[in-house]
Amino acid sequence: MRGDTHRAGCDDVLMDPDDVEFYRWFGPWTPLTPPLVAELLAGLPAPWWIVGGWAIEAFTGRPRVHEDIDVGFFRADLPVILERLAPDLCVWSNLSGTLRPLKQPEDLLDGCRQLWVRRDGASPWLMDLAMTPHDGETWVSVRDDRVRMPLEKAVFEGADGIRYLRPEIVLSLKARNPRASSEADLDAALPMLGEEARTTLHDAIALYHPGHPWLERVPRAADG
Repeated sequence: MRGDTHRAGCDDVLMDPDDVEFYRWFGPWTPLTPPLVAELLAGLPAPWWIVGGWAIEAFTGRPRVHEDIDVGFFRADLPVILERLAPDLCVWSNLSGTLRPLKQPEDLLDGCRQLWVRRDGASPWLMDLAMTPHDGETWVSVRDDRVRMPLEKAVFEGADGIRYLRPEIVLSLKARNPRASSEADLDAALPMLGEEARTTLHDAIALYHPGHPWLERVPRAADG
């Protein structure tokens, strides 16, 4: 997922002052779609998956507006990612709005796990890469390393054949800053989640954000 500095919009959408200020400093976004990401990363010898709002849409089948596209990968695979992208794209290390060109893995800003990608300095941003903590092939939550599961359980394959982060995980991460789009994602996905997924969502939110208002809407299976 992205940091609070990341804003985007479309030409036919009236931007609020925060969006205008974001564009003034960082420039516009014209994000890739999941099929274009899949084309770009085809044959990559490392796992990757799409997170955020696109994952919710893939799970529910309900279209939504997308300001960006977030692609997760394991932290140890950064050299492989850079080797694939660097010939044609410019990758930037982003730490809370501080940007640094990322030509080699050692150029990464300390504490950074977010990368922005564009074709060159005159072009819009294309995608947001999220380096994900892991223990071998085990996915580890960036919010709390006690939340972990095999990668194959943390993702699902959409109807388009692309792997996405499970909706209960996406929603648990969105809970930190529940904007209107996050509330809409919860409304869309919650009725489609099974008991195990609802319990996973409830327990993760309770751990990350005790007393969060979403907990009343997402009872544990044993409590429901």
